[in-house]
Amino acid sequence: MTSYLVTGADGLLGRRVLARLLARGDDARVGALVPRSGLPALAAVTDTLPDGDRVVTVLADDDTGAPPADLADFGPLDHLVHLDVLDDPAADAATVQAVNADAAATLASFAAEHGAVFHLLSSVGVAGDHQGPFRETDFELGQNFANPCQRSFFDAELAVRQTPGLRWRSYRCSTIVGDSVTGEMDELCGPYYFLGQVSLLDRLPRKLPVPWPDLGELNLVPVDYVADALSALLEAEPEAQQRVYHLGDPQRRSLSEVTNAITPDHDARTFDALPRSLARPLLTLTGQGALRTGRDLVAQQLGVPPAVLDVLALPVHFDPAATAELLERRGVRLPRIEDYGPRLWRYWAEHLDPARNRRDDPRGPLVGKVVVITGGSTGIGRATARMCVARGAHVILVARDADKLTETVDELSAEVPKPGLPLGTVSCYPADVTDEDAVRTLVKSIIAEHDHIDILVNNAGRSIRRAATNSLDRSHDYHRTMAVNYFGAVYLTLAVLPHMIERQAGHVVNVSTATTQTRAPRFGAYASSYAALEAFTDVTAAETLSDHVTFTTVRLPLTRTKMIAPTAVYDSAHGIWGVDKAAARILHGMIDRPVRSGSRFGSLVEWGHRRVPRLTTRILHQTYLMLGESAAALHGRADEPLKDPAVS
Repeated sequence: MTSYLVTGADGLLGRRVLARLLARGDDARVGALVPRSGLPALAAVTDTLPDGDRVVTVLADDDTGAPPADLADFGPLDHLVHLDVLDDPAADAATVQAVNADAAATLASFAAEHGAVFHLLSSVGVAGDHQGPFRETDFELGQNFANPCQRSFFDAELAVRQTPGLRWRSYRCSTIVGDSVTGEMDELCGPYYFLGQVSLLDRLPRKLPVPWPDLGELNLVPVDYVADALSALLEAEPEAQQRVYHLGDPQRRSLSEVTNAITPDHDARTFDALPRSLARPLLTLTGQGALRTGRDLVAQQLGVPPAVLDVLALPVHFDPAATAELLERRGVRLPRIEDYGPRLWRYWAEHLDPARNRRDDPRGPLVGKVVVITGGSTGIGRATARMCVARGAHVILVARDADKLTETVDELSAEVPKPGLPLGTVSCYPADVTDEDAVRTLVKSIIAEHDHIDILVNNAGRSIRRAATNSLDRSHDYHRTMAVNYFGAVYLTLAVLPHMIERQAGHVVNVSTATTQTRAPRFGAYASSYAALEAFTDVTAAETLSDHVTFTTVRLPLTRTKMIAPTAVYDSAHGIWGVDKAAARILHGMIDRPVRSGSRFGSLVEWGHRRVPRLTTRILHQTYLMLGESAAALHGRADEPLKDPAVS
């Protein structure tokens, strides 16, 4: 019986190698070396594998990754297969040195002590900036390295070569991409970072050729081929030692050729326009000095790690022909990228594209979207929820009154869908948005139960209409409006922000008031709370633009809700909006996502404050004199309870 101990068994490549070793039946004893923290991930893998219960778990040291000194529970060790490596050009030097080079040195010494053959998963990165062919017999050729990751692969192989008494093999892979059959890939890497830009070809006229820079060769290899190759070489050449195998595509392909092979469904075709003799120097030049700062900034906004650009124009020619021929004799053939490339594209579009969470359903922009609306039990929030449910959204209502929330949920669940649109769903969570801990718990619960949040509508609000001269002993008026209108919205926004940034998608609608523009008398507490929220919104929107988290401020004029009920003068006033009109404006903010949306009257008065401030102030003063305080404002006491009819 031959025994194999595998590191990185829960990874994209590792679980495929594990499956192939288990397929050898009882002639193979298969173990997985994993730290205690990795046990859940390994269990998830073995549960899906045929004969996964045969995998023997060997606990590694949590700090060093080293196996235990005594392998009595596992038995004699024939092969130690080290697949737990980090191929990330953006990773810092300390991390990749520890994961790649230091771990390889530790495991190589362990394999030598136990008389096992050490199998190292390596990378073409060991070639660095070497110009020309780099063969399996090549190693130290005076090359330099574009990043610490490349250097760590070189140091790992160097440590293995220098380990006394070690029998070893190194498998240098070109860029590993997804499975050639399923397209499955577990993370963005290499060419995947640029598929988002390639997808923009759809916006160009059909059949229009697109110029593409010729930066050199792009060598890709699907992960299942690497797994097949490792399995075949482990079995086919038991006596081969101190041997390097190159796993890649023997056919030389340009960036343009690879792009066209992966995206055959796009009618726009690329061609190499800028010759390599110019493209490489230009890319190198932009990676130096002040130009690098600008280049890196653009790359980050496009979602491409700047370090990836440093390895696009490497002049090395990776030569895997010898190993490819050896594998073909054993029935392992590299699939044609023209055949499996479209599968990579489809899997990326469905599972890895950072923009996938920003796509709208063809049936409507709110179909399937998870929308959280605060102050959703009555008034504007309730009307907004009705419109969203009718458009196929999954609406989550938040308010303090559990009974009213339940009543609203029952009402909206009975809505009739619009023609051609599915009826959305509605649920509710009672919560006080002024309680920061409660808000954090609320957001965690929503994400746990509904997976994500697409749109947050901060609609809950408190209105107080009282002149400053009548508020001299009522500073709590200002605290209360700030608690709901400002801090409540801020708490919710801060709670959902990490989630939206991680998903690279999200929209926040902050319902404000036209009073921030008009500065109408008696609304000092109310207007200032929303002015603070608008400032917070503008600043945060500027910070999260590259993360694709956007904000809309909806400035609503006076709307007929329970908020204005205490002021009798409004009962017969004209021009006051209804809740449906206000909700339609919020819906516009959710779908069309303007930076701001307000009323013409508010914009007119705002213009007056800027252009004719004295006249505008005089006019506002006259309205202050004409419209007196409400009875509620005149008879309110400083010790009145927090419950107030002006709170949604």
